Amino acid sequence: MFPLGMVVFPHQVVGLCVFESRYRQLLDDVATTQRFGTCLIARGSEVGGHDERTFVGTMLSIRGQQRLADGKVLVVAEGTSCFAINSWLEDRPYPRALAEERCCDDVMIDPDLLRLAETSVRALRHLQSEVAAEEVFATNCQMDDDPWVRSWQLCSMTPMALLDQLKVISLRDPNERLRSLVEICCERYGDYQRMLSVDYHSPLA
Repeated sequence: MFPLGMVVFPHQVVGLCVFESRYRQLLDDVATTQRFGTCLIARGSEVGGHDERTFVGTMLSIRGQQRLADGKVLVVAEGTSCFAINSWLEDRPYPRALAEERCCDDVMIDPDLLRLAETSVRALRHLQSEVAAEEVFATNCQMDDDPWVRSWQLCSMTPMALLDQLKVISLRDPNERLRSLVEICCERYGDYQRMLSVDYHSPLA
């Protein structure tokens, strides 16, 4: 298990810089499967251990890695599925846990709700680019035609707080997840509007 200070959603691609010896050992141990788990660190640091971790995580599949001369390893991984952690084991040498697959509810995704969520996410990102361009991460994400995949992609594209990330990934019903995403976008949109208004009315030096 590789706990992080962020939530990784299924179908989200992330880049990791692995430098601790315990996590380099993890990469060696999963050389055959090229899969490992991650979860959000609720409190503490990613480095050195003694952190508190959440009990919902995501399986990652390694898409590529490069070992540097100084021992660091650059990894590109993609989220594949969610899991629930039943209990944590001793960190020996890296975090380990007993977990089980955590499937989403088998319901049809509401196409109107999916379109509303996508419109909300795109509108929020557009406003974010005006207020805090440095926060907007570049993406060349090709939106998938599969509504299940597309809904997770929207989650990964939405700028939201860690607690909101955890809330969203913890929801089993995909439609409830999309409704939550729309609510988060509306709240964040209002925040960015207020920030933009303050900047606009600030006196010039």
